[in-house]
Amino acid sequence: MSFNEFVGTAEITDLGIRKHFTKWKKTPLQAIIELVANGFDANALNVYVDIKFNEIDGLESVFVLDDGSGIDIGLCSEHFSRFFESSKRDNDDLQGAHGRGRLAFHLLCNSATWYTKTNAIKNAKISIQNGTLREFRAAELSEHEQISLLNQYSHGTCVELTNFSTNLPAISAITSKLQSEFGWRLALNTNRKLFLNGIEVEVPENQLINKQFSIEDEIFDVSFVRWFDKPGLEKSYNYLVNSEGRVVYRDLSSFNNKTDFYLSTYTASGWVENFDKYSSELNFTNRPLANPNSPVFKELMKKIHQVSSDIYEQFQIEQVEIQIALYETKGYFPENLKLPESERNWRRKNIKSVVREIYVVDPTLFRNLKPKQTKILIALLDKLLVSNENDELLDVLECVLGLEEEKLTTLSNQLSKTSLENVIATIEVLQKRDLAVHKLRELMVKHYKDILETPDLQQIIEKNTWLFGSQYTLIGAEEVDFQKNAEHLRSHVRGINTLDEEDFDQKDLDEGLSIEGVRRQVDLFLARKTMAFDSSNKPYFKCTIIEIKKPSIALNRKHLNQIKDYARIIGQHVGFSDQKMKFELILVGRKVSDCDFEIPSALETAEEKNEPGLVFSHDKGRIKGFVKTWATIFDEFELANHYLLEKLKLKRESLEHETPNSLVSGLQIEY
Repeated sequence: MSFNEFVGTAEITDLGIRKHFTKWKKTPLQAIIELVANGFDANALNVYVDIKFNEIDGLESVFVLDDGSGIDIGLCSEHFSRFFESSKRDNDDLQGAHGRGRLAFHLLCNSATWYTKTNAIKNAKISIQNGTLREFRAAELSEHEQISLLNQYSHGTCVELTNFSTNLPAISAITSKLQSEFGWRLALNTNRKLFLNGIEVEVPENQLINKQFSIEDEIFDVSFVRWFDKPGLEKSYNYLVNSEGRVVYRDLSSFNNKTDFYLSTYTASGWVENFDKYSSELNFTNRPLANPNSPVFKELMKKIHQVSSDIYEQFQIEQVEIQIALYETKGYFPENLKLPESERNWRRKNIKSVVREIYVVDPTLFRNLKPKQTKILIALLDKLLVSNENDELLDVLECVLGLEEEKLTTLSNQLSKTSLENVIATIEVLQKRDLAVHKLRELMVKHYKDILETPDLQQIIEKNTWLFGSQYTLIGAEEVDFQKNAEHLRSHVRGINTLDEEDFDQKDLDEGLSIEGVRRQVDLFLARKTMAFDSSNKPYFKCTIIEIKKPSIALNRKHLNQIKDYARIIGQHVGFSDQKMKFELILVGRKVSDCDFEIPSALETAEEKNEPGLVFSHDKGRIKGFVKTWATIFDEFELANHYLLEKLKLKRESLEHETPNSLVSGLQIEY
C-alpha cells in the first residue's frame, strides 16, 4: 500500500487520553522518558536525546533519535489508532506496554512529529497536535524531505517536539532521571547506549555479583545487580536474557517492598535460548524443559533466591551499622553517666547489639519513628535489658511488630545469643577477679616477707579497687595529701558540688590549710563515681581511704591511731564537711598483732553491731574506721560471689612455681 498522506483517529476521546496521564501532569520529563523507552523497544542500540535551552533557560528544541526498526507507515493505523492496545503487550523485553506512551508529549509541548524510516527505505512522518490528541497525520516523504538526523541510518526514528508549554529541569536532573529509568536496561545489554546532548548516560551506581550454577548439565551465568537507588518504576525482577541481550522472560522477585533494597538478576545460558514461557512440553532437541514449570527453572529460581537472600542480609548489616552510627552521633543511646565507665561501656555495647538485631528483623520499626520517639524507645529497651523482666522483651516485640514465625525465631535466637554473650562477659570479669584474689592469697601466705607496702601493694589496689566495693574512681594515691584530695574530689566526681547548699570555691578549701596534719599523705583515696542512697532514700557520696601496711608487719594501736587521726582531719576540713559525704577509713594488713588490745576489743564490739571490721564511728556514722586483714577481704569476696563461683567451678591455675615478682606484676594489671 502506497499513499502520500493519511489522517487517522485514536479509538478514544481527547479527554479520555488526558485522564490517563493525570499522575504525570506535573512531570513533563515523562514525555522524554516515554520516547526513549519507545526507541529501545524498537530494538535500538543507540538512543540520542538532544535538549537545547535558550539564553533565559527556556526550552528551545528537543529531539529524540534512535536507530531502531522505525515505524512502518503501512501499519500506522495499528500503531496509532488503538490507544489501549499495543504490539508490546506480554513482551517481557519491552517497557511500553500500554500503547499510549507516545502521547505523553502533550505534558511538555503542543506539537510532536515522528520522522521515521524502515529497511524498506520508506521515509515518512507522523504528526500529532496537543489540541487534537486523538488525531494523527501520516505522510510518506522523499529522501530529501527526510530530516537530516536520520540520513546516516538505514532505519530509525527521530521525534521532534515543538511549541513548548512548560519547561524541563536542569540537565543534571535529567541525567539522573534517565539513569534511574534506564539503568537496568543498559546493564542488561552493554551494547545498548543512551546519550544526552552527546554525553553517554552511565549505568547508575550498583553492586555487581556474578555467580555460575550448574543444573542438569546446563551452565547458568547469573549477574546479581543491587542498585543503590530505585531504578525508576521498574520493580525487582529475575530476568532470563538471550544471547542478543534481550529479555525472554522475567519473574517478579520476592525482594520487592524491602526498604531501600533494589535487586535485579540477569541469567544467561544456552538453555535460555530455547525458553518458551507458554510451553510445558519437552522440545525436540531433548534438552531439559525450558519453561516456567520445568524442574530446571524451579531449581534455578531456588539458587537465585538463596544468593539474593545472602545479598539482602549483608545489605541489612551495612544499613544497620550506618543507622547505629547515626544514632550514636545524634545521642540517641543512653549515657548512663551514673554508672562506672566499665559498666557504661557494657550497657552501650549491649543496647547497640539489641537495636542492631531488632533493626535487621524489621527496619521499619525505627525508620517510622520521630527522633524523640526513637530516643525513648532505645532508653526503654536499655532499662528492660538489665531488669528482671528482660525475658518479656520478646513477647513485647512480637506483639508490637506482629512478626512472622520465621522472623520471631530469628529474633529469639539473636536475643538469646546477646544474653549469652553478656553472661559470658560477666563470667570473664568474675574469673579474672577470682584469679586476682587467688594470687593475692598466695602472696600473703607464701611471699608476705618479700612484699612492700609501696610500690607493690599500693599499685595492686589501684588496679583492683573492686576489692573494697564497685564503682570507685581514684582521687589520690601516694604523695597526695588531704588538701589536694579535697580539691581532686570536687573535680573528679560528677555532681558532688551540687550537694553543697551554698556555692563552694577555692577560698573555702584554703581554710583547711590551718588544720594540723592536713599535709599528711594517704596511700589511696577512693570515691564512688555516683551517688548512693541511705535507708531514708537520701543521696550521699561515699569516699574510702585505704591505709596499707607492709604484710610482714602486724597491725597494732599505732596504726589504728593513724586512721583515727585521718578521721579527725576529715571531720575538721571544710572540703569534707558536707553531711552528704560519707567516709570509710580502712586499715589493711596481713594480721593483727597478738600483743595488741585495742584493735581486737574494737572488733568484738563491731560484731555485736553487725558491722564486721568497724573500730570507730564519728559524726553520727558519717565517718567510720575499719580494720581488715587480707584474709577477711578474700572471704568477703568469696562470700559475695559464692553462688556463681560454685556454679562456675572455676579452675584455678597452679601458682606454685610463680615468683613474688611475677605475681605482683600480674596483679598490677587492671581487671
